[in-house]
Amino acid sequence: MQRQGSIGGSAAIRIRATGGVLLVAHLAFVAWLTLRPLEVPWVMPANLRPFAGIRADLALGWQEAAHRIIEGLALLAPLGVLIPMTHGRLHASPLGSLVRTVAAGALISLGIELLQTDVPGQVVDVDSLLLNTVGVALAHMAIVPASRAWLRRRSRLAPRRTTPQEEPSQGRTPTIPRVGIAP
Repeated sequence: MQRQGSIGGSAAIRIRATGGVLLVAHLAFVAWLTLRPLEVPWVMPANLRPFAGIRADLALGWQEAAHRIIEGLALLAPLGVLIPMTHGRLHASPLGSLVRTVAAGALISLGIELLQTDVPGQVVDVDSLLLNTVGVALAHMAIVPASRAWLRRRSRLAPRRTTPQEEPSQGRTPTIPRVGIAP
């Protein structure tokens, strides 16, 4: 049985499967990039104050700051599209979809930050958690509502395929009266 509001048929299966494969591939790449040990002579202390790292990046100059901020926004941004793609719903609340996707992106980013505590050369940074979450939200808002609207329009305009007819109803199911309990 098909979920209500889902894309139907083999197109839905292809979209969900493609989204799932791309999601796993992206998460594997992110894990490799963020959880590999680095050989560095010294490591900065962990940043647990929000926006302190962004202020420090801005102090380095606008080019370096833009590079680091865009890098933080782009790391998990594809999740903003891939998570709804694996879900495969055409008719979903835009706000509900955004909240679910951003929450999932924030939890994944938090998991990465927590795993980085055991990796040599990697430092926990609350600003990367914030930037990753904002990147997921921006990607979702920029792509998902427009692509869902396009797919809904496309499905309305596409010629309907005829499906095999179900057998006609044979009426109500007969009921058997209950037998009373013997004295």
